[in-house]
Amino acid sequence: MTSGEPLAGDGAERGVERPASVVRPFLLTAGRIAGGDSLVPPIPIETQVVATDRGLAALDRFVFDQHRDIITVCREPQSLAEIAARLRMHLNVVRVLADDLRADGQLTLYAPQARSNRDVTVLRRVIDGLRAVPDSRGAIREG
Repeated sequence: MTSGEPLAGDGAERGVERPASVVRPFLLTAGRIAGGDSLVPPIPIETQVVATDRGLAALDRFVFDQHRDIITVCREPQSLAEIAARLRMHLNVVRVLADDLRADGQLTLYAPQARSNRDVTVLRRVIDGLRAVPDSRGAIREG
């Protein structure tokens, strides 16, 4: 889904399509990059994002389609990675825009606990789960 494609609930059911955006990502972020401030690391890609009531109420007042699109897909919790994939936007652009919308009170971000992403047992369970998936011949890899 690009900013040129309609999102559910924004006129798509009436066949109204917006033209593709001509705004460059550099302009959307005002040249800022995710994690550009060395004291603040970029928002992790697994961070869950959900629109606030304030954000939903402002849907018709956004200057950039991308802001409205992010709020629209975040009616239900989404990870930053899911938002970037659904909107076909660069992940770092989504990081910057989501942080801006959070600062304006239009999104709530739920970052994972720092210790959980370094937990070796989680990584081991993921590896074991992947090994348990049969290959195209139906054979399971031995660990």
